[in-house]
Amino acid sequence: MDSRMAQRSSSPSSSNSNGFQAIIMALLLTVTIGYFLLLIVTPTNMYRQIWTPKIKAQTATSTYFGAQGRTLLLNTFPFIFIAVLGCVYLHLWKKSNDKNINRVEGKQKLTIWRRPIIMKGLGIVSRIELCFFVMFIALLVWTFASYLRIIFPTITPKSVAKSGEKVWEAKLEDSALRLGLVGNIALTFLFVPVTRGSSVLQVFGLTSEASVKYHIWLGHIVMTLFSAHGICYIIYWAATHQLSEMLKWGKTDISNLAGELSLLSGLVLWIATFPRIRRKMFELFFYTHHLYILFVVFFVYHVGVSYAGIMLPGFYLFIVDRYLRFLQSRSNVRLVSARVLPCETVELNFSKSKGLSFTPTSIMFVNVPSISRMQWHPFTITSSSSLEAEKLSVVIKGEGSWSKKLYQMLSSPISVDRLNVSVEGPYGPPSTHFLRHDLLIMVSGGSGITPFISIIRELIHTSESQKCKTPEILLISVFKNSEDLTMLDLLLPISGAPSETSKLGLQIEAYVTREKQPILAEDKKNLRTIWFKPNPSDQPITPILGQNNWLWLGAIISSSFIIFLISLGALNRYYIYPIDKNTNDIYSYPIKAVLNMLLICISIVITSTAAFLWNKKHTGVEANQIQNMEGATPMASPNSWFYNADREMESLPQQSLLQSTNLHFGERPDLKKILFERKESSVGVLVCGPKKMRHEVANICSSGLASNLHFESISFSW
Repeated sequence: MDSRMAQRSSSPSSSNSNGFQAIIMALLLTVTIGYFLLLIVTPTNMYRQIWTPKIKAQTATSTYFGAQGRTLLLNTFPFIFIAVLGCVYLHLWKKSNDKNINRVEGKQKLTIWRRPIIMKGLGIVSRIELCFFVMFIALLVWTFASYLRIIFPTITPKSVAKSGEKVWEAKLEDSALRLGLVGNIALTFLFVPVTRGSSVLQVFGLTSEASVKYHIWLGHIVMTLFSAHGICYIIYWAATHQLSEMLKWGKTDISNLAGELSLLSGLVLWIATFPRIRRKMFELFFYTHHLYILFVVFFVYHVGVSYAGIMLPGFYLFIVDRYLRFLQSRSNVRLVSARVLPCETVELNFSKSKGLSFTPTSIMFVNVPSISRMQWHPFTITSSSSLEAEKLSVVIKGEGSWSKKLYQMLSSPISVDRLNVSVEGPYGPPSTHFLRHDLLIMVSGGSGITPFISIIRELIHTSESQKCKTPEILLISVFKNSEDLTMLDLLLPISGAPSETSKLGLQIEAYVTREKQPILAEDKKNLRTIWFKPNPSDQPITPILGQNNWLWLGAIISSSFIIFLISLGALNRYYIYPIDKNTNDIYSYPIKAVLNMLLICISIVITSTAAFLWNKKHTGVEANQIQNMEGATPMASPNSWFYNADREMESLPQQSLLQSTNLHFGERPDLKKILFERKESSVGVLVCGPKKMRHEVANICSSGLASNLHFESISFSW
């Protein structure tokens, strides 16, 4: 029986799991659609005149939540519910035996929608991404237009006569207010794409690394709308001789000064994100991005906690993720060795627990305190958790100032016997779908080869362990100099044998663009391996929430939110309500905002810390076993798995790799010819590298001249 057909047959338990998955996904889609329908009807008369009075009648008199209860019920709870339900779905997905084939079928149905389009300002986007982007812009335009359509007819010379305003001034003020309301919709989703361990993203097949572009789009939209909101108000105040309003910090009303401080923080952050500044002054971009804390805090002061519930859920999930990352980053991980390549590239090899699994193209954030305590940089993982159960590797190219300092440190003649490193992650897609193709064409430029290393290693494992047919691979790698060719040495897994690679059907076409002939053997620089001394406090990289990480994350989100609601209800009922009586005219808005933010942080810290410590206690046994296995000597023991494996790798002649590699000097690949010549029924085209290369491949695949080409741009970090 063919292995792919075998995957389709499932046991009763697997069928039950799939049934639960289908039910949960249906519920997820229902709540998600309902949430967006609520956003659509919010600016309408039906919502304002019919729904809102009924909801207020049920919530405004509550002695526990008051007016805040409405936003918590309508805006915050559905989003939190989606995140928790998504965690349950992903847990079942992870346990399912036939998850890959299901993902494959889903991808095939959306093939036409996943074809790339190059849009100026947006880059390479799929048709489905463009469709959702247009719908989101339509939602914002609809909301703004609906507000104005309802309000503008009521602004007449007679209605503004009492206030002494002109009609255009009153319309300008109302437009400014509505711009702020529309900006809040975009702000609701701003933090979702950068929540690295987000169940909301992964349940819909997205990753935080691939979703960064959505965060960029939303950031531009948010700051454009909020800037227009602020400018319109300043013009209005100047026209009506009320510039003193800019310094208003109301006790029980909107705080204009807080809004201006929030906008100012956002503008500084926004300016530093523009490509010219970000590329030339990355440190400035990195540090100014932390102004998001001031932006959010002053935003809450500005609008009050009741209205802030609209943007709360996305930021709430971000805080949970950020605190879990903080807990993981507090300990040093066991760095076993580093391989220094002559092309200013290093491979760091970490010890990892067998329970830590990740998919190809996953990334991990790395911090080296001796270089910078604040800076965390993402790098693509090149190892395979299936093939290399106790090892995790990342490749770092010396391009920026941080990575160059790391390379100089490790390549120095003075040997480095220890390097303290902390990590966050790994983060990656829940599954991959490379097996659906007959041929994989991987096009890389320079360091863009790194995600393909993990894919090739994973396919080696699949071909050996599952005994199923894997697609043939054509790797087209473009390098500037012949020294960069040494990156091809990283393709073979440390524990692999040449025969395993030959079974994969790997063909490599390597192009060196700036040299017309190979360098003589005596001029070549050799690869160098550095072994690091272990430290008793070092820990192998382990899943922060254990094997059942999605269930634990769902428990943290739900329990922390319940604790927040109970604490908030008690605070309002026994402290604020006796003073304010739900009038919202006595108790200070800023103080209420501080108390709310404090309760959120406390509830998240308590639940996340408890879950982290529980899992750390259970993973500590495995960590001690790994440390004992490595040996008690200062250097790695000769009995160490890592020690022998890397030395075996260094001694391999890599004949199979050399036999399957064709070198081309002084030329670039004719990608159009190469791609159009392939006649296989399904060709997966993966590209990773410079922008120009990605756009060229995307244009070829989207031209419609070859229906068998299926494009995918791979995100990578180095």
